[in-house]
Amino acid sequence: MPALHRLLLLLALLSPAAHAADDGWPAARAGDTAFDPARLRALDARLGDGSLKQLTGVFVVQRGQPVYERYFNGADADTLHDVRSATKSVTALLVGAAIDRGKLPGVQDRVYDRFPEFLARHPVDPRLRATTLADLLTMSSQWECDDENPFSTGNEERMYVTERWLDFALALPVKGYAPWMRKPADSPHGRSFAYCTAGSFVAGAVVERAVGQPLPEFAADALERPLGIVRSQWNRSPEGIGMGGGGTRYRSRDLAKFGQLVLDQGRWHGKQVISASYIAAMTREQAKANDEAEYGYQWWRMHFDVAGRDVAAWAMSGNGGNYVLVVPERQLVAVITSTAYNQRNGHIASREIFRELLAALR
Repeated sequence: MPALHRLLLLLALLSPAAHAADDGWPAARAGDTAFDPARLRALDARLGDGSLKQLTGVFVVQRGQPVYERYFNGADADTLHDVRSATKSVTALLVGAAIDRGKLPGVQDRVYDRFPEFLARHPVDPRLRATTLADLLTMSSQWECDDENPFSTGNEERMYVTERWLDFALALPVKGYAPWMRKPADSPHGRSFAYCTAGSFVAGAVVERAVGQPLPEFAADALERPLGIVRSQWNRSPEGIGMGGGGTRYRSRDLAKFGQLVLDQGRWHGKQVISASYIAAMTREQAKANDEAEYGYQWWRMHFDVAGRDVAAWAMSGNGGNYVLVVPERQLVAVITSTAYNQRNGHIASREIFRELLAALR
């Protein structure tokens, strides 16, 4: 074998894509895809010019085949990215796993019934007593909880400084509606949306109670190991409950598996990991989040203008510009990770990268 040939082979074996067989993905390649090679090269040059100081990775899969993988600003294929609120979408998948295993009867399970010790100590308004898991998953409970409002009783920053997050959430008051606010009866799908991380935390706590297992352990058993994910990090509340609302860490290649799972109706390598019926409900419009997006079960439906055409993508979304985006009709999954936490430009930059990826599709 010529020396140059041996060197090129060695470099290929040392590349991140060469170890794809270890995690279930085939080797990445740029050929034989629906991407315009010239536009993909142009995007690659822009991403690599050093101007996006907090971008850490872009990993793209099309038709089940990795087609683009780049890491930036000190990250690599083994980096565990803190994807913040994208965790919520993983928690939604774990709800489906618990339902599939018969541990939960369905998303209409009543939340307070899972915490009788709280009910024994605290009176609960009947309107809140009727809260269901679906209310939490769609961000439409009647708790006065809105992370977008710094004055909200249930704002997540208030929860973080308390000793018992579960009691904080379950004790939240009933939401009131100012004259300019839309009530549930007047809202799409009968749900008044307000982004509430405390609700996502409680959803994870409900799963813990139902399965009799800490949330990180159940995630490993029901979701991560079936997907070939061997490394992750989960946060816990001060009282030891798995944090289903944010802060998990995954590799980009593993985050893409969640997107591919949704794309393939709950299957991974032909095995049904989450039931197709639950995936369909999770990625169905259940609430109107804002003028630009709809919401399923802790998955966003976002819209991107590409040459005057609306392209919708189901998305995991987290602070800092962290995304897993899925476009079923194009068989596309894109993972974009960034550390621009609490900076509006992080989301803007990541969405623009995805828009350019969509524009590069032929």
